[in-house]
Amino acid sequence: MRLLVLGGTVFLGRHIVTAALARGHDVTLFNRGRQNPDLFPEVEKLRGDRDGDLSALRGRPFDAVVDTSGYRPEQTRAMAETLGGTVGHYTFVSTMSAYRECPPGRSFDEHAPLAEGHEGYGALKARCEEALEAALPGRAAHVRPGLIVGPHDPTDRFTYWPRRVARGGDVLAPGRPERPVQLIDGRDLAEWCVRLAEERRTGAFNAIGPAATLTMRHLLETCHGAAGSAARFRWVADEDLLAADVKPWTELPLWIPENDPSHGGLLLADHRRALAAGLAFRPLAHTVRDTLEWDRSTDRTTRESPIRVTPLAPEREAELLARHVAFE
Repeated sequence: MRLLVLGGTVFLGRHIVTAALARGHDVTLFNRGRQNPDLFPEVEKLRGDRDGDLSALRGRPFDAVVDTSGYRPEQTRAMAETLGGTVGHYTFVSTMSAYRECPPGRSFDEHAPLAEGHEGYGALKARCEEALEAALPGRAAHVRPGLIVGPHDPTDRFTYWPRRVARGGDVLAPGRPERPVQLIDGRDLAEWCVRLAEERRTGAFNAIGPAATLTMRHLLETCHGAAGSAARFRWVADEDLLAADVKPWTELPLWIPENDPSHGGLLLADHRRALAAGLAFRPLAHTVRDTLEWDRSTDRTTRESPIRVTPLAPEREAELLARHVAFE
């Protein structure tokens, strides 16, 4: 299969290239060449800018495209129009944030209403999906992942937890221990995206996992086992964290107050359609272990990401633990 990857050198994209090469495909990258330009010396690299110069793609036939870098509908529309009839299948990596709302305590599937308007990350991803479907009707897969995790993640949105547990001591654990959480290893998502392209599957998919029964307690205990640390978890209730102005999802990754009227159910997505299409997951312990090893082996200051978060500093965490009564 002649596969075009838009992006391909940072996080999910690099895992997609690795998976495609392992499955014997002929891979071409299209990007600006600004991040990790020497990665994958064996593949063809086309330079350009999806906000302007797409000339390197004109007249080039590809069997499939995987798009990890579309954030605005005009980008997606221009790409689809440029490739037009030369591409058989288009996999677009969207987001769980494309849904209009995720009310508390309620699971939702791919038929839930999408965000409206043209402002904000989620709404723009929803408009990208619509633009792509209009340009390539019946040829697109809209992949909606939740939190993508694992090695090479530059955002710190998951890496914080393995790193923090490895440091040991009293760890502020947010919310209810049995609170459901959802995430997906970028390597599992990448391999599945390649198989979607191979099989030319279309439609929308909630791409999350690794299991419907994963809880925050299980996640932190898995981090504890991988790190072999002497960490002790001190659980602090949603209302106490909100009263202290702790920012959900960013200061404490994977934490959203369960009674939040708009996003309390964000981690309750139904992923049965993706499972039926072959989405599979490695053991969570492998993801945690590999993430921790990667984090220890690389320089954090070189990780560039427009969505990098700033989790709790040790001093802020200690202050919160001293101020609020934790429960076991």
